[in-house]
Amino acid sequence: MIHLSKRMQALANLVSSCKTFCDVGTDHGFLPIYLVQSETCERAIAMDLREGPLDRAKTHIAEFGLSGAIETRLSDGVAALSAGEADAVLIAGMGGNVTIHILTEGLDVCQQLKELILQPQSEIDEVRKYVFSQGFVLVSEDMVEEDGKFYPMMKLVHKSQLSEEEYKNLRTDESAPYTEAELLYGPMLLASHHPVLMKYLKKDLKREETILSKLPDLDEERILTRRKIVENKIQLLQELLK
Repeated sequence: MIHLSKRMQALANLVSSCKTFCDVGTDHGFLPIYLVQSETCERAIAMDLREGPLDRAKTHIAEFGLSGAIETRLSDGVAALSAGEADAVLIAGMGGNVTIHILTEGLDVCQQLKELILQPQSEIDEVRKYVFSQGFVLVSEDMVEEDGKFYPMMKLVHKSQLSEEEYKNLRTDESAPYTEAELLYGPMLLASHHPVLMKYLKKDLKREETILSKLPDLDEERILTRRKIVENKIQLLQELLK
């Protein structure tokens, strides 16, 4: 069995048993290999925008004897994936704006998935705003720390794939609009006081307190505005850590 990093293992754990899994931006191809080896999915499609990473993925897939179960495709986002072809799609390790671009360009494909798993490297609040505005519903969240970096991740499904009863049982941005804090840090992570998120919030609080202590004690409008922003952030973090 292939060994995954802590971040990759957490992503793999979010994938439900399925027939076909698709990894967008597969790079080395390790995640599709693991999911087929573990029999989480019957087959997988490993896609990447660049030929170099795709060639590396092909080599690794062949080394594990899985060329018959894992197909590789050169693709910009999900452009090379047909609607209904995969049950689950993973988009991880990319910036938030790139993630939103991929989702926007492939919205028809993503809306028909049984699950969509995202792990943006930045602008995660903007990603959350976008997916919720497009009718995606949050199913679960997780967060891990690896090598001093924090990685929040989420699993979603489009409301069109849910029965009326299933939809009612899940919180949505329509039934209870998400707060600014929930968009920033993750509604389920906050609700569960996820230990990794709590560690991140404490680290963030220390950083903001340091910034505040170093601001010059001047009455300039620019400094006063900056001070107010930092003080508000500190207050928010203190409330979330209660």
